[in-house]
Amino acid sequence: MSELVWSLFTFGFLLQAVRVAIPYGLAALGGALSERSGVIDLALEAKLLMGAFTAAVVTHETGQPAVGMAAAAAAGVAVAAIQAVWSLHLKADQVVTCVALNLGAAGLTRFVLNMLYDQGSNSPPIDSLGTGLATNPITYLAALAVAAIALALPHTRLGLRISAAGERPDAVAAAGVSVVRVRWLAMLLGGAVVGLGGAQISLTVTGFVAEMSGGRGYFALIAVIMSGWRPGRAVAICLAFGLAEALQFHMQSRSLGLPPELVRLVPYVLALVVLAAWPRKRTGEPAALGRPPT
Repeated sequence: MSELVWSLFTFGFLLQAVRVAIPYGLAALGGALSERSGVIDLALEAKLLMGAFTAAVVTHETGQPAVGMAAAAAAGVAVAAIQAVWSLHLKADQVVTCVALNLGAAGLTRFVLNMLYDQGSNSPPIDSLGTGLATNPITYLAALAVAAIALALPHTRLGLRISAAGERPDAVAAAGVSVVRVRWLAMLLGGAVVGLGGAQISLTVTGFVAEMSGGRGYFALIAVIMSGWRPGRAVAICLAFGLAEALQFHMQSRSLGLPPELVRLVPYVLALVVLAAWPRKRTGEPAALGRPPT
């Protein structure tokens, strides 16, 4: 046990934690964009799953991980577009819409896998990007996305419009700016970022496995809420989730005599503990969150 504890302070463990935190962080960034514009985004899980699936399939067919990454971002945009039509134009309940998208993504990936490869649980093997941070282009794209979104929201015209659409949509409309258009743009940008997070999940292993997003989208939404809808803080919280997942992998790789089902609960237990300890009063929630445009 002491060997396990000491191994947690190694540079290799920290690198692993950062690597597994990237999908959480990218999902949180995309979720923060949508929610800051006033749209509830429980569909992060669907965007991650479709991004992971599309990246694996396109990479397998083309042999080009870069093309797979671009396709993953496009898949996230496609899910966001469906969500935007239902939420902004049809004015469907935003929570129900997201739940439907999450369930639909899980079923669609299995159906297409079975149609393409006659197997419904995993894709054929692909050449992965590997587990190294420095050799993974998504690492640099993620760092760029964090900096760009964290700086753009409070300091650029588009960022201020996105924030205003979630706080005072009536004022945005009075200024002659379309609230629907601003929310569309925020959702599409967020979808691309989340889809790229899905690519990180499948392209760093040997392919896609059914439902391999594993609830990361929900963890990312927890991070967004806990951060007060601040993208930079949300990413920092996602690093804690990455540490928990890395700890889970670390414990599974050692003979501790613990049931594997118990070890897999580590990230979920951490999330519950953090939520229980977090103040009940939510600060920073956009005033018009969940309110359809008039």
